[in-house]
Amino acid sequence: MQALWANMTYEAAWDPKMRFDVLTLFPDLVRQAMTAGVVGRALDKGRIALNCWNPRDYTEDNYRTVDDRPYGGGPGMVFMIEPLRRALLAARAQAGAAPVVLLSPQGRRFDQNRAREWAQLPGLVFVCGRYEGIDQRFVDTYVDEEISIGDFVVSGGEVPALAIMDALTRLLPGVLHTDASAIEDSFMDGVLDCPHYTRPELADEGAVPAVLLSGNHAAIARWRRQKSLGATWLRRPDLLGKVILNSADRRLLREFIDDHEANFGVELSAKSVVTPRDVP
Repeated sequence: MQALWANMTYEAAWDPKMRFDVLTLFPDLVRQAMTAGVVGRALDKGRIALNCWNPRDYTEDNYRTVDDRPYGGGPGMVFMIEPLRRALLAARAQAGAAPVVLLSPQGRRFDQNRAREWAQLPGLVFVCGRYEGIDQRFVDTYVDEEISIGDFVVSGGEVPALAIMDALTRLLPGVLHTDASAIEDSFMDGVLDCPHYTRPELADEGAVPAVLLSGNHAAIARWRRQKSLGATWLRRPDLLGKVILNSADRRLLREFIDDHEANFGVELSAKSVVTPRDVP
């Protein structure tokens, strides 16, 4: 199904407040988690708005039933279409034509590129599933995109939705103390972040690298970039296969690899997408 939001046009100078609508059986869980830290401050400042919609409030029986046995048999229960549809229509009455996102292990993997893309939207509607799954007719009719946060299964969509809302919120103007903090995060340029240090200069666990105390901003920038590339090579070599390294980056990474192998005698991982020949 073609995503409804794919053809939507938004003004370039959009309102900095982003609206999140969450369909969830556990609205208190979502609201409570969203009051802490960076996201909580964004709520207080009006940078984002949060609205939770409980499908149980849109049932018509005394037991507020939202699930039933699956057709065809099998274990577990399935989220019924009618309470979800009513909750979504109520949310849409306020949220307008915001994209509808289902948190699902079958979805496309969420990443920083998608976070940057979605942070330009005025709002999103998240559907947090439970049980064995959601009636597929709801998915086919109303969901614009299914999104996963990793190759594992959790009890419901609330935790993934919270993670995504946090990622989007910190990209909004005025949310962090300095917008540069978001720009320098891991994955913003395709690689991991560099190590960070603060006071005291000397601790039982070691000393702060001398270059960070030198006051030489060019040397500090070079060190940070090299450590960022090196951390990516060591921990997430798959990411290096997706970014274009300029000649300076290749030199820095080559130096890091040589130094690492000289100090630790560790061969390149057989799974690495970057080999010594790739880094002249």
